[in-house]
Amino acid sequence: MKFSENWLRSFIDPPADRDELVRRLTMAGLEVEAVEVLGAGLDGVLVGEIESAEPHPNADKLRVCRVRAGGEALTIVCGAPNARAGLKAPLAMVGAKLPGGIEIRRAALRGVESNGMLCSGRELGLGADADGLWELPADAPVGVTLASYLALPDASIELKLTPNRPDCLGLRGLASEVAALFALPPVASDVRAVPPRNDAARAVRLEAPADCPRYLGRVVRGVDPRAATPMWLAERLRRAGLRPISAIVDCTNYVMLELGQPMHAFDLARIEGEVVVRRGREGEGLKLLDGREVAVDGGFLMIADARKPLAIAGVMGGWDSRVTDDSVDIFLESAHFAPDAISGRARRLGLHTDASHRFERGVDPELPRAAIERLTELVLSIAGGEPGPVVEAVSAQHLPQRPPVRLRRARLARVLGIEVPDARVESILRGLGFELAASADGWTVAPPSRRFDIAIEEDLIEEVIRVHGYDAVPVRAPSGTLVVAPEPEGRVPESTLREVLRARGYSEAVCFAFVGADALRMWQLDEGAIALANPLSHELAVMRTSLLPGLVDALRRNLARQAARVRLFEIGHTFAAGSAGPRESQCLAGVAIGSAAPEQWGEARRALDFHDLKGDIEQLLATTGDAASFVFQPVARPWLHPGRSAEIVRAGQPIGLAGALHPALAGALDLPQDTWVFELAVEPLAIRPVPVAAEVSRLPSVRRDLAIVVDRQVPWGGLETAIRAAAGPLLRGLVLFDEYSGKGLPDSARSLAIGLILQDDSRTLTDEDASQIVASVVAAIAEQFGGQLRG
Repeated sequence: MKFSENWLRSFIDPPADRDELVRRLTMAGLEVEAVEVLGAGLDGVLVGEIESAEPHPNADKLRVCRVRAGGEALTIVCGAPNARAGLKAPLAMVGAKLPGGIEIRRAALRGVESNGMLCSGRELGLGADADGLWELPADAPVGVTLASYLALPDASIELKLTPNRPDCLGLRGLASEVAALFALPPVASDVRAVPPRNDAARAVRLEAPADCPRYLGRVVRGVDPRAATPMWLAERLRRAGLRPISAIVDCTNYVMLELGQPMHAFDLARIEGEVVVRRGREGEGLKLLDGREVAVDGGFLMIADARKPLAIAGVMGGWDSRVTDDSVDIFLESAHFAPDAISGRARRLGLHTDASHRFERGVDPELPRAAIERLTELVLSIAGGEPGPVVEAVSAQHLPQRPPVRLRRARLARVLGIEVPDARVESILRGLGFELAASADGWTVAPPSRRFDIAIEEDLIEEVIRVHGYDAVPVRAPSGTLVVAPEPEGRVPESTLREVLRARGYSEAVCFAFVGADALRMWQLDEGAIALANPLSHELAVMRTSLLPGLVDALRRNLARQAARVRLFEIGHTFAAGSAGPRESQCLAGVAIGSAAPEQWGEARRALDFHDLKGDIEQLLATTGDAASFVFQPVARPWLHPGRSAEIVRAGQPIGLAGALHPALAGALDLPQDTWVFELAVEPLAIRPVPVAAEVSRLPSVRRDLAIVVDRQVPWGGLETAIRAAAGPLLRGLVLFDEYSGKGLPDSARSLAIGLILQDDSRTLTDEDASQIVASVVAAIAEQFGGQLRG
């Protein structure tokens, strides 16, 4: 819900500045998501009128304009295509400073002095259109400040409303809420009934009263379909996020924003016979206002005439019955649709409209009468015409009822933990529009028709405390000494690492921190081992220098019990002697054996390989949000298989190892040859950049595919690092999508097909930009690895 602050204050003007208003709304559960200040820095911008616009003597695309702004006419050089005599547009005088930081000065443009600047809406920070001058209405008073003419400064405030508060999707409902928050008198309804001036009417019939228990229609004859939308109305729509379209349509949107009741206008000449509210029929279709042809069925609620559908109720009107520049007689609609009849229908069509957004959540069933009177008044004041009587079809038994709810004084105090005086409770509820009847233990409360969300006692308790103020609840520290340690955003929690591995099929093991000295010597990991002064046994005589010996022993125990497919991991501490004393490090290790996937009918059995293990590790690395900073490179360790192992490096710093156990070690431990292990240091693994919000680039990316021939011994990890360094910050993605060796290549070489995805946030990259980056990448590969493009 987006609205103009000035518009809200025209209904209720609380004694609070913008910041306090925003704070109070948010604290009351109406979260303010964004505030856009409008009209700041418009000093020196006036309403100007172009008296003449002549071609520039020295430039084909410029015009020399004589502009009047209340005093002597000024000479302005302008390049806008719509600059013409008689046009009224914003004029920034010499010395004005525009919102974008532009300072207006006298300047000579191609030999003609310009004494100011005629402005577009974007240059003033008041619109997105920059194709020409902002065309102000013909009745705009020349010489007045633009800010005063447009009722600026203002702010466009956006609320993030929860689905249970549809009553605040209209300015009057929101104003009632603000009145209650600031203990001001309720907002009075000033909607007056517009008496009919003729007998023109269209009969209305309800065939689906449970879905539409109330439908009102009114004929207005003789409107001016080409009437201009007044600037004040158009500006309120813009500041609420809606684009002005035409006078009649703008009036319907205005009433929707003002009262919260979606409205629609039909061309009366396109309606045949009576207006019927019914369910859709199989095979029925409709062309919508957006030009799309859609098929409907019995799940849709339709507005139709005697022969054809006119609109999808609560979602969007039809193309053929729309109001156009030739519509002089119109039919205004105001209805109450049951939320269940509208919910999900727009999504089925791939739509989300302002009407469906409101009707899905629930609109006040008593609002349609006031809304159609308000719309009639607005249409007559802008487009003229003569209204007929309001025709209403209603099914009283299907209108939603709001049964009263009991609020007990004791329950209120128990849930809130504080005593709220009775007078304060009554003041709050009455201010919100509730009707109260006092009883011995509390109140019987009747919610207003607009409050769909009040059903149980706890709903009323919430209403009391959010208006009374959560900050009015005293802070009482709980007893005890428990302290909740903050979890920094710059670290990956251990719980996340555990969840990732469990999701990959690993089970967590907890092994002893002590191992046998013989076991460490077998692994050749006994360097720096710390012996215990009083060990439990010979097999638990020294502190472990690695988690893997104990974890592999647990694996052996599982294999001995006929477990053919085992995945285990452990997060624990390792210990080693150092010059400054014992050194303790936290590590994460894993072991895996057996088939790549559990036995199943849908996938052939396949043994686990290095790439499966690497995939598990990469899932851990991805939790940092910086997976590209990790590189796998060949490594030699006495307990790892040569050629089937890798070292994991981050920013040039080794953080772990992964691979198959050395065949000799696997044989000594009576394990299969393909026993896969990994061990990582937790501290460097857990570091992650703090997330920073950034806009998704609106500019297109560029992809360049290369085939690079390199020696078979060149690792991809090294290539990837070199490519990223050579490509620089414009490289947004790097993919290796093919590998080829064989005919046409030396036996010692392989061809790698890579894709470079390039993008800049500030401009569209040219072919020349992409070619330069590709040349840098190719040169780096040639220099560092002797690689070349495949011819």
